[in-house]
Amino acid sequence: MNQLDALKQFTTVVADTGNFKQLGAFKPQDATTNPSLILKAVQQSDYAPLLKSVTDTFRGRPLDEVMDRLLVRFGCEILSLIPGRVSTEVDARLSFDSAATVARAERLIELYQAQGVHVDRVLIKVAATWEGIRAAEQLERKGIHTNLTLLFSFCQAVACGQAKVQLISPFVGRIYDWYKKSAGANWVEADNAGANDPGVKSVTQIYNYYKKFGIATEVMGASFRNLGQITALAGCDLLTISPELLAGLAASEAPLPRQLSAQAAQALPLEPVQFDEVAFRFALNEDAMATEKLAEGIRAFCVDAAKLDQLLLAA
Repeated sequence: MNQLDALKQFTTVVADTGNFKQLGAFKPQDATTNPSLILKAVQQSDYAPLLKSVTDTFRGRPLDEVMDRLLVRFGCEILSLIPGRVSTEVDARLSFDSAATVARAERLIELYQAQGVHVDRVLIKVAATWEGIRAAEQLERKGIHTNLTLLFSFCQAVACGQAKVQLISPFVGRIYDWYKKSAGANWVEADNAGANDPGVKSVTQIYNYYKKFGIATEVMGASFRNLGQITALAGCDLLTISPELLAGLAASEAPLPRQLSAQAAQALPLEPVQFDEVAFRFALNEDAMATEKLAEGIRAFCVDAAKLDQLLLAA
């Protein structure tokens, strides 16, 4: 059995791609997209007809509406190839506006429903800012499920659990990147691999806390840099993996034992914590890595959203 099949025995495998033509090879349960992945996809010749179709059909409509229709078109294509859910991201430029995030999410769901897609097959991706978490809390109450992204810290995860969001996406690789860059010449790769990887440790802490206290929010490790990060999180609820790393798992026959389990987590001596807005903002500010990576992630998604705007205007 290859490592991909072994991983699927105890973790839901999700494809992290805007390129839906790659999905068939790996048979993931779910798929996630983001503005950067969609931007990358629409610049490929394979997807030019899809971009043109959307822009021709909705020419003259407000740009934000055309953007949402493009995202939903990609999402529908992906859903035709997978049995589970697709994550579609609200414009990152709304990351600090709860009301606008809710309104945009509701429109995305309406567009999906107009295509015959059931609400349960879509996760609305929202940045895990305080305002994003509050928006997600409102959406969950309305029966719209959310995926809280750009999640780098324990306080973000706890606040998401308190808000009863459907799923969180803690970013393993970007945490690893920050610590590696911060250490500079003092970084020793062997000492920071596998279970000792700072990104792996962050997701493990969150997973164990959720399972210890019966928090229903799903944990989906994201943003992987190498196969070791993935195998060290085997047993996590879900892992969203790029096509390149999915291919690496499929090519390996090495043993892949389970590393995380709810049963083991329940035996850990953990204490419950709560975060109101003041405590959340202070805890996030105290975590330099999470503060920097959250801001950097939002900025990068905003840049790519603006580039997508330009492509739509030019099409």
